[in-house]
Amino acid sequence: MKHLSYSRERAVNYAINFAAIPNPNFKYFIPYGDNGGDCTNFTSQCLNAGGAPMIFSGNNQWWYYNKNSKNNSLDKWSVSWAVANSLYWYLKNNYVKNLYGIKGKEVSDIKTLEIGDIIFFKDSQGNISHSAIITSFDDYGIPLIAQHTPNVLNIPYMKKWAVETFFIKIIL
Repeated sequence: MKHLSYSRERAVNYAINFAAIPNPNFKYFIPYGDNGGDCTNFTSQCLNAGGAPMIFSGNNQWWYYNKNSKNNSLDKWSVSWAVANSLYWYLKNNYVKNLYGIKGKEVSDIKTLEIGDIIFFKDSQGNISHSAIITSFDDYGIPLIAQHTPNVLNIPYMKKWAVETFFIKIIL
């Protein structure tokens, strides 16, 4: 089996390059009302750029298939690729069960986080509804993130609307 590695620098460089203007090689998920958006699609792209392999089979899948169609209209993806709650559980399940592919260990201390780690946010309805990648740290050690919906780079991770925040240390 091929040895896998996760390059935090490659993941963050991807985030920096595509935070403001999305990569045209991937579908961009436009918000529908107060629902959805492109946050987890973007986070997954960053993880993949860092070396996380797509998993196309088994019970715990994570993948994106680009059919090279106009406007990415024929592309397909797993739920865990594009939905925050599903990516959160995908990463945690891979860690707990030591499955092949990228893993996420939940940590409580932000001092243990590094660039390339992921932050998930729970909304007032109790749903993990947003994800972002850590791209830097401010002078006080507070993580700065890149995200989509809205598309921004190097902003503080705190969200006034989030009732809970989950810090996921990426392991491959």
